[in-house]
Amino acid sequence: MFFRHIIAPICATLRIMKKLSHYLAALAITAWIGTLWAIGYLAVPVLFTAQPDRQLAGMLAGEMFAVVGYLGIVCGIYLLALHLIDFGRAALRQPLFWIIATLLLLTLTIQCGLQPAMNDLKTQALPLDVMHSAYADRFKILHRISGTIYLIQSLLGAFLVIKTHHK
Repeated sequence: MFFRHIIAPICATLRIMKKLSHYLAALAITAWIGTLWAIGYLAVPVLFTAQPDRQLAGMLAGEMFAVVGYLGIVCGIYLLALHLIDFGRAALRQPLFWIIATLLLLTLTIQCGLQPAMNDLKTQALPLDVMHSAYADRFKILHRISGTIYLIQSLLGAFLVIKTHHK
């Protein structure tokens, strides 16, 4: 009697919460990786094609990449925390944990390191477009590094989507 009226509903609620957390994980992966691809390989190229003012296009692209970065940080932290909650220390032996951790680290590298440095160069170049300033070479190097990291994130994201969908 006690089990049926007290314990059984608590167990059912816990099962629902566990399912919900995994549904949220699937949505987090979809949002993170989908946004990464949509902005980097669709929206920004269209923006630079459609917008004749390259300085404005660059500013807008930077804003979009910042949003992708913040979303990635939130999703990455959630996914790592869920992995640790589900598996404890054993999570550290799972490839998916390290893929997520690497994606998060790369996101933080761009968001907290490269983007601020690139924005600083843009500010220093004003009123000129950074690409027509003394800072152009440094900006191009940082841009290439950022682009390479973004490509690595995109590939790791593809692997993450495939591995989590394949379960």
